[in-house]
Amino acid sequence: MACYLPFNNRNLDISFFVFRPTVVVVEELVEALKHFCICTQTLGCLQTSIFRSIHGNMIIWYGAWTKRSRENKEILTSAILSMLTNLSSMAILIEHSFFDTYAGDSREGSSAAKFCTGDIIFMNITSPSTGDINDLSYANLALFRDRFLKMEGAISGVCLKCQTIPRVSSLIVWKSLQYCYTWILNSDYRKTILPYLDRFKLEIRYDIFRVVYACNDHVPNSIHLVPNGEEEKMNM
Repeated sequence: MACYLPFNNRNLDISFFVFRPTVVVVEELVEALKHFCICTQTLGCLQTSIFRSIHGNMIIWYGAWTKRSRENKEILTSAILSMLTNLSSMAILIEHSFFDTYAGDSREGSSAAKFCTGDIIFMNITSPSTGDINDLSYANLALFRDRFLKMEGAISGVCLKCQTIPRVSSLIVWKSLQYCYTWILNSDYRKTILPYLDRFKLEIRYDIFRVVYACNDHVPNSIHLVPNGEEEKMNM
């Protein structure tokens, strides 16, 4: 089963909840989060997924929701956090945020990034201490546009902007872990990244994840199955 992350924010609110496991057997936490995924359907969650860090000690729970007002989102967040109290003995919730997607690309010709259980995902988070968040969003997009087609083995990618704090992110889906490693090892940070970001004081974090669970039973086809170019025609 696959999840679909659209390239624009007209359809979905995207949430990421980041956990640091406190149990020795992390699979127990993953199983508990799978049950949590099912429970969030009662709150209106359309699709859910669990990302497990390849090398680090981190688990990300991903949820997608229909667009909500800020007030409704605060109520929703409170409900989610309440449901997560059952996991407090297994993991520490490090952070959580809602994001908007604002750009993306796919080699499959779709208007969404598709990922399934077993897929490899590279994700970075960039937070500025100075500068305008809109400028950083444009810089993040410029980096994505400049690099995506040069990333051999990259299937699709999305640019995201946090709704509540100055923070942007990129999520890339890869054909294999080896392709992702090769790109990281061959990337020239000084030439490909610094020219876009040298005017900002930034905290940049990234990690590689394996999708260990993906569930999508409720997202309408109109959200993720419109080919590139056709969506604009439909909205004219």
